[in-house]
Amino acid sequence: MNINEIEKVLAAEPRNVRALILKADYLANAGDARSASSYYLAALKAAGPPQQVARDLLPELQRARSMYERYASEYQDYIVGQLTARGFDPATSSQRFAQALDIVLGKKRIYLQQPRYFYFPGLPQIQFYEREQFPWLAALERETDAIAAELQAVMQQPAAFAPYVQGDRKRPPNEQAGMLNNPAWSAFYLWKNGEVVPENAARCPRTMQALQDAPLARVPNRSPSILFSLLQPGAHIPPHNGLVNTRLICHLPLLVPDQCTFRVGNELRDWHKGKAWLFDDTIEHEAWNRSAQTRVILLFDVWRPELSPEERALVVSLFEAIDAHSGGRKPDWEI
Repeated sequence: MNINEIEKVLAAEPRNVRALILKADYLANAGDARSASSYYLAALKAAGPPQQVARDLLPELQRARSMYERYASEYQDYIVGQLTARGFDPATSSQRFAQALDIVLGKKRIYLQQPRYFYFPGLPQIQFYEREQFPWLAALERETDAIAAELQAVMQQPAAFAPYVQGDRKRPPNEQAGMLNNPAWSAFYLWKNGEVVPENAARCPRTMQALQDAPLARVPNRSPSILFSLLQPGAHIPPHNGLVNTRLICHLPLLVPDQCTFRVGNELRDWHKGKAWLFDDTIEHEAWNRSAQTRVILLFDVWRPELSPEERALVVSLFEAIDAHSGGRKPDWEI
């Protein structure tokens, strides 16, 4: 099939996979790598899932993928080489730019805030925050061993932990890929939905003392929640988004075996005992414990630093008004 015939087919059927590959081959032979790459990618997208592709077309699609990956690698090497020659170093240069580069090269995709309950406009789209913005964090980390000791005492009674995702008979099922009422992801709450759990908090005085300087997101009936979050060996917390983007979630790792990984948006990190981080949970995130041991972190929520005192007060007033309209009924809420 010559190029004119290929063009006629594509004019009539723009998603014709064979014609797209043939057009890519023509451009590759002509030395136009960028255009060829775009047609190979278009063919791969048009083909859909492998199980829906005609068997005789599979080898051609495999070749198209190989060619696309080759061109993508060559393009990446060229761009990174040019930037390196101009002083770019992924280890020391702006991490925001490094992430932007990964996105433009197709190595990462864009994830944005998608809160399930309340969206506050104009806040920055940051996956993991730089710790320098939280001067109270170092003091918390210094208490890691004391907090871990209180955790170990609690863990002597496994029944103290309850499944993190629990059903409510008054609400539709909130299934999360097998996590509903599943003890593989469980919690021991010191505060829950804006209220202290007295008997639990009394067992962990050093933990509560360590949080005295944290700007906890205090919203009646909703936050803060402070808990030991337990993930059993082999467990996976599926991708999900948090409720509101006016807060950040803090993790302080306490019991962390190897092969425990956390993803927020397009960034993967491993937990390390005593090394805390803060992230925006309204950006899609998930977690894995691929080890043979239990992973436990201290988890709590704080105000986003970008919100002014007035804005924080207005957010509180909004939720108080919502609850008043509901006649004081407890809202359907979770951390």
